[in-house]
Amino acid sequence: MLIHFDKPQAAGDIKEALETGDGPTKAAALKSAVMMLLNGEQLPTLFITIVRYVLPSDDNHVQKLLLLYLEIIEKTDSFGKVLPEMILICQNLRNNLQHPNEYVRGSTLRFLCRLSETELLEPLVPSVMANLEHRHSYVRRSAILAVMSIYKLPGGDILMQDAPEYVEKMLISEVDLSARRNAFLFLFHCAQDRAVEFLLSNLEQVSTWGDILQMVALDLVRKVCRTSPEQKGKYMKIILQLLGTNNTAVVYECAGALVSLSSAPTAIRAASNCYCQLLQSQSDNNVKLIVLDRLMELKNIHREVMQDLVMDVVRALASPNMDIRRKTLDIVLELLTPRNIDEVVLTFKKEVMKTQNSELEKNGEYRQMLVQAIHTCALKFPDVAGSVVHLLMDFLGDSNTASALDVVFFVREIIETNVKLRESILQRLLDCFYQIRSSRVCACALWIIAEYSTELATIEASLDVLKTSLGPLPFYTREQEVERSATVTPEKGSANPPATRTNRPAVLADGTYATQVSLVESTMLGSTVPNLRAVLLTGDFFLGSVLATSLTKLVLRMSETLASPAATNRASADVMLYVVCMLRLGESHVALMNPIDDDSAHRAHLCLQVLAHASNPAMRNIWLKECRNSYTIMIKDKQCRDLDECKASAQVAVAQADDLIDFYHLKNRKGMTQLEIEDEVATDLKRATGSLASTMENERKLNRMMQLTGFSDPVYAEAYVTVHQYDIVLDVTVVNRTSETLQNLCLELATMGDLKLVERPQNHTLTPSESKQIRANIKVSSTETGVIFGNIVYELSSSTDRSVVVLNDIHIDIMDYISPACTADVAFRNMWAEFEWENKVAVNTSITEVQGFLDHIVASTNMKCLTPLSALEGDCGFLAANLYAKSVFGEDALVNVSVEKQPSDGKLTGYIRIRSKTQGIALSLGDKITLKQKGPC
Repeated sequence: MLIHFDKPQAAGDIKEALETGDGPTKAAALKSAVMMLLNGEQLPTLFITIVRYVLPSDDNHVQKLLLLYLEIIEKTDSFGKVLPEMILICQNLRNNLQHPNEYVRGSTLRFLCRLSETELLEPLVPSVMANLEHRHSYVRRSAILAVMSIYKLPGGDILMQDAPEYVEKMLISEVDLSARRNAFLFLFHCAQDRAVEFLLSNLEQVSTWGDILQMVALDLVRKVCRTSPEQKGKYMKIILQLLGTNNTAVVYECAGALVSLSSAPTAIRAASNCYCQLLQSQSDNNVKLIVLDRLMELKNIHREVMQDLVMDVVRALASPNMDIRRKTLDIVLELLTPRNIDEVVLTFKKEVMKTQNSELEKNGEYRQMLVQAIHTCALKFPDVAGSVVHLLMDFLGDSNTASALDVVFFVREIIETNVKLRESILQRLLDCFYQIRSSRVCACALWIIAEYSTELATIEASLDVLKTSLGPLPFYTREQEVERSATVTPEKGSANPPATRTNRPAVLADGTYATQVSLVESTMLGSTVPNLRAVLLTGDFFLGSVLATSLTKLVLRMSETLASPAATNRASADVMLYVVCMLRLGESHVALMNPIDDDSAHRAHLCLQVLAHASNPAMRNIWLKECRNSYTIMIKDKQCRDLDECKASAQVAVAQADDLIDFYHLKNRKGMTQLEIEDEVATDLKRATGSLASTMENERKLNRMMQLTGFSDPVYAEAYVTVHQYDIVLDVTVVNRTSETLQNLCLELATMGDLKLVERPQNHTLTPSESKQIRANIKVSSTETGVIFGNIVYELSSSTDRSVVVLNDIHIDIMDYISPACTADVAFRNMWAEFEWENKVAVNTSITEVQGFLDHIVASTNMKCLTPLSALEGDCGFLAANLYAKSVFGEDALVNVSVEKQPSDGKLTGYIRIRSKTQGIALSLGDKITLKQKGPC
C-alpha cells in the first residue's frame, strides 16, 4: 500500500525525537517512520532505538503506533528465519497482554492476528489463552480472533491443542453477541464438527440468536450441505426457521441459501416470498434493485414457481424510481399466464390512469413503458386487447410523442390481428382524431383509417373527420399572399422568421429589426386551428403526402361499396380540390418559409392521376390490397420470429448417454419431510435432463486460461480470468521451477484503460517446485478494452539481488461486457440520432457473400441483428442491417452494416458505423470489428 507523503524526515531527526521527546513528539516521529516504511524507505537503524525508548512508554497512542510499526517491518532474514532482535519485543507484547487497560490488550491481540512467525507467537500463547476469560467483552472477542489466527498457522494446532475445547466452553457460557459470533466462527473454521454439534444442540434457540451469529450459522449450513448433500434435509429446517426472523439481512441470506442449496418448489417458493416481502418493506432503491436481480435469476430457472407470485412482484411499480419500474415490468412480462393475465392488465390500466391524474416529472416515460407492456400482453393474449385498447387511445393526443407513438403502433397491430375489434377501434379513432397534434402519430392514424375503413358509412365518416381536421379551403387567400408580399420582411441575414403580427418593429435575436406580419403562421399557433391544418401550415408536407394518399384510398374504397356514382364522383372532386390546395400552399414561397419537397409533390400529383383514372384495375390492386398485404406479412414475420425465440429459449440440456439416473419412486421415503422429498425429485429431474451437467464448463475455463510466462523461466505463471459485472478476478498460479527457495515473491500488476487494481497481492516464499495461488481483484468502470500487464519480482535465498520475470499482457475483451439485446425500431432510430460518438470502419474482408459477412460480424461482436430475416432475403448484392447490444453498465451499442458486392471483382465494399453514448465502447467495438472482419481464421 502506498501512502502520499510529501516531506520525509531524516532518519537522524526521527531517532532524536524518539530518544528525547515526550509522548506527542514520539507519536509524531513514530507516525513519520511508519509512513516512510509504507512508501518503501529503509530505516534499518531505527529498531534498536524504538526498543530502548518506545517500548517502555505508557502512552496508549504511542503503543498503538508501535504495533503498526512492528506489523510492517521485516521480521525474517534472507533464509526465512526470525531475526534475533525480534525476540526483544516478545516481553513487551506479553506485558501488553497483561496490561490493566482493555484497549491495550485488545490492540495487542489484534496485532497478533497479523503475525505469522510461530517463534514469536509461541511464548505468548498462555497469555492469549488467559484473555479468553477476561472480564471485558472487547478483550474476549479480540482474544478469540487471535486464537483463530494462531490456530490456522502451520503447526498452530500443536501450539494450541486445547483451543477448540476452550472456545466451545466459552461459547456456551458467553453472553456478549460479538464474542459468541467470533467463537462460533472459530469452531466453523477450525473445528467444524464441534460447530455442527453446537448448532444441532441449539436448534430451538437459533431464531433468537443475534443477526451476526445467525449469519455464521448460515455459512456453516451452506458448507455442510455442499460437502454432505445427503444431510441437506436436516439443515434446510434451520434455514426455514431463520426465514421468520426480523432482520432483513438474515432473511435475504436465507433466501439466497435456499435457492443455492435446493431446487424443491417449496424452498423456491419460500425464497421468492422473502424477496417479495423485502421488495415491499425496504425503502432503499439500491436494495430493491438487488432484490429484483435475484427475482430475475429465479424467473430464468424456476419460472413455474414465480408465475404464482407475479402479483407480488407487480406491487413494486409503486416505487417512483424508473429503473425499478423497468426491471419490474421486464420480470412480470415473462411470467404471464392465462391465469394471471387479467389481474396484471388490470393493474397496468390502473397505473396508466395514475399517470393521467398526477403531475409527476417522469409520467410521460412511465406511461410509455406501461403502453409497451400492455402491447406485449395483448400480443401474447389477444383476448385482453379489447379491455385496454380503448383506454389507451385516450392518450393518442399525449404531449409525449414517444408515448403517443407507442399507442398508435399498438392500435395498428391490434386492428390487424384482432378482426372483431376493428369496427370499435376505428370508431374510437375517428372520435379522438381531433386531439392528435403530433405529425408522426397523425401519419400512422391516417394509414389505419385509410386501410380499415371498408364500409360506406365508415368511409363517409372518415372523410368528414379528415375534412373537418383540414378546415375550410383554401389554406390561404390571394389577398393574404399579396398583403404578406407587400409587408416589410426581415433584413438580410436574419436567422429567426417572425411568428406573430405586430404594429411596431421587433428586435430579433441577432439585433436586427423586422415587422412581424405572417398572418398564416400566427393563426396556426392558436388552439382553435384544426390539427391537420395546423401541421400543414408549419410546412410538414410529408404528412401532407400521407394525407393525400389516405384520402385517395378512401375514395377508391368508396367506389367498391354500394355508393352511387354521383356520390363517389363528388367525393373524388372534393379530395382532388384538397390535394390541389395543398400543392398550391406548398408551391407558394410567400405563404410558407419552407416550400414543399419534390418527393411529397410527386406523391400528391400521383394521387391526382390515380383519382383521374380510378377505373384502372392494376392501380386499384396496388393501392387497396398490396399495401395492407405487406403489413400483414411483416406482422406474421414478427410473430414467427418471436415464436422461434421462445422455442430456442425453451430448449433444455440433453443428458449424456452414460449419466447416472436415480429413480425416486424406488427409494425409501420413510422419515423424509415434504421438503426433502421435493428436493430429491428436483435433483433427480435436473440430473435426468442434463441441467446439472456442465459439459461446456471445462472448455470455457480452458479458454480463459492465459499463460503469463514461458516454460523455461525460473517462475512459471498462468492466470485464470473471471469476468464479473463490475470486477475482474485473476487467479494466478505461480510455480517455482528452480532448485532454490524464492523469497519475497511478489506479483506486481498495472493496468491501462478504465481498470483499477484494488489491492496489491502480498509477498510469498516458495520452496523448490512449490506452487502458490495468488488472487488479484481489478475493478472495471466502463465498457472499454483494457490491458493488464506486470511482472513477478523475487529474491533467491543465496543472493540479495532481486530478479524480475516480465509477464505477458492480459487483454480484457469487450465481448465479456456486452450481450445481445432487443429494442424497437423507433427506439433504435432515436438513439442513433441522439448518440454523439461514431466510429466508421471500412469493410475489408475476404468474405465474398454479403449474408455471410453479416453472419460473421454478428458472431464476432456478440450482437443481435434487429433487421428481420425476411428483409435480408434475396441475392441483390447489397445489404443493410442494424445490430444492437447492451453492456453490463447499461450502455447501448448501435451498429449499422452497409455492404455491397462489386460486380467487377466480387469483393465486398461498404462501411460499418458504430454509435454509442460513450467514446470507449465505440472505439473498442470498432477495433474488435477491424480485427475480426477479415473472416474466420
